[in-house]
Amino acid sequence: MTIGKDLWAITQGQRLLYGSAMLAMAATNVFMFAAPLIGKYAIDVAHSRDLSAGMPVLVALTERLGADEPHIAHLAVSALASVLLTAAGGVFLYLRGRWTAIASEAICRHLREELYRRLHHVRAEFFDGADTGDLVQRCSSDVETVRVFLSADVVEMGRAILLVCTMLPILFWLNAELAWLSISLMPFLVLGAYIFFSKVKRVFEITDRSEGAMTTVLQENLTGIRVVRAFARQDYEIGRFGEKIRAFRDNYYWLSRLMGWYWGIADFFALMQIGLVLIAGGFMVIDGRISVGDFFAFTTYVSMAIWPVRQLGRVLTDSGKAVVALTRIDHILTTPEESAAPAPLSGRAKGDLRIDNLHFHYAENEPVLQGISLHIAAGETIGLVGAPGSGKSSLIRVLLRLYPYQGGSVCLDGTEIQHIDRKWLRRQIGVVLQEPFLYSKSVADNLRVARADAPFDHLVAAAQDAAVHESIMGFADGYDALVGERGVTLSGGQRQRVALARALLKDPPVLVLDDSLSAVDTGTERQILDALARRRGRHTTIVIAHRLSTVTHADRILVLDRGRLVQSGTHEALAREIGPYRRLCEIQGELDAAIAADLKASSAAS
Repeated sequence: MTIGKDLWAITQGQRLLYGSAMLAMAATNVFMFAAPLIGKYAIDVAHSRDLSAGMPVLVALTERLGADEPHIAHLAVSALASVLLTAAGGVFLYLRGRWTAIASEAICRHLREELYRRLHHVRAEFFDGADTGDLVQRCSSDVETVRVFLSADVVEMGRAILLVCTMLPILFWLNAELAWLSISLMPFLVLGAYIFFSKVKRVFEITDRSEGAMTTVLQENLTGIRVVRAFARQDYEIGRFGEKIRAFRDNYYWLSRLMGWYWGIADFFALMQIGLVLIAGGFMVIDGRISVGDFFAFTTYVSMAIWPVRQLGRVLTDSGKAVVALTRIDHILTTPEESAAPAPLSGRAKGDLRIDNLHFHYAENEPVLQGISLHIAAGETIGLVGAPGSGKSSLIRVLLRLYPYQGGSVCLDGTEIQHIDRKWLRRQIGVVLQEPFLYSKSVADNLRVARADAPFDHLVAAAQDAAVHESIMGFADGYDALVGERGVTLSGGQRQRVALARALLKDPPVLVLDDSLSAVDTGTERQILDALARRRGRHTTIVIAHRLSTVTHADRILVLDRGRLVQSGTHEALAREIGPYRRLCEIQGELDAAIAADLKASSAAS
């Protein structure tokens, strides 16, 4: 889409207000241009002391008054008429500003809502190469740039064009020779504004990017402030942020220098234009070729029009910002969304999963899952183990339809998941990640993310199954305790257990634990596993773990190696079979033995 089409598209629903604002601006110009004409005739009457030189309508009003001093009365009538016309112009000026403000704010509100909605529905790979700070910049600063352009610059551009188009006939009607002289330098102003716009657009883009990079670093450091302090990297991060600030400063200085050159040159031509009219008009008055009133009208009209024309530079500057901002916004708005199945399923899934010859990769020629085939019956508990990078988490991402798979088949209850509505599918699957995300709300609010209408006793039951109820009750405010940004006030184990309770409250047909018990101690882990055992058959459960004690209770254990399913069976069977699982058992057995020996030695020493 072109920028013009983008602007036209985003003004949908507010075009009537913009049209009304343009009409109000035209009415403002009519009243504002009428006032100098009244001044012209009033000055000619005062100078020649002849009422016949005045405006017929005002002369008729003056004669009706029957004043002893008709010339003074005519001046009073002219002054009153000028005040009334100016006041009427002010009313329409207010209406113009009000209507454009309402329209631009409504447009930007819709734009922010659409950007936010779009970010919730774009494909997952979009975020793989996106910076959070840059996305925030696009949804805030760039939208504000568009708002300024729509609220002030579009109307200002129309005002300048209307002023010139209204002024030219009047000037040529008064005196063609002086009219040509009055507009002789305006083409240079317009040409200069165009050249400046073409030069400054790239600078705006660079400046905007550097501001986005600065915002990204700031966001990262504020989010990870505890990591920064834990590694005593304050000085390094301050220095890194300083580099981004200096880059933004240098780019903004470059931009300001260009703007300084433009304003200086534009002011020179604007003042020279006014000076030419004053000098040439003065000579014409002396020669008697124009009246004093005409001279007044010329200087007034040129002064009224030259500054809006000069302002075209600022308008085009903001246009450059708006073009860059719209381009960055349009990148989000035109990013493909996740497709939706035409007919979403209804009801609750059984949880039967069948995967046949599944192939998946994030990038070309980098296979992640290769020919995986398996069947997980409804209500079955599966353990999934393997070395880091073996494809365990990728398998879950495919199951959630976060990423499309390139070959094979994945079916839920006999239906290919590519034909299932994503929202419905994800409502059937509860996922607990190793690094769970908690909102900066109360514990209860975080739990109710799963079920907004869940009664309090259901929250307690889910927390008890997740072995976190006692921890919550230990907080001063209990379930109303705030957990801070990303759950920062909780320990790693508490965050994982709150996230597990949230998933259990959802009561999904398919429950996935992606190494979500890694931060809890063995005693708490046993409580949780016992609770899950009591719920066996209620969910199809997939447990991803590196600690084998987490999966020994599973009905089956699946072993992945470099994207392939290499082993499948119970813990006892796989522990006897030569292969990756047995090696994991031996390694963890040796590790447990070493830890036990160290504890025994420490106890003996004490």
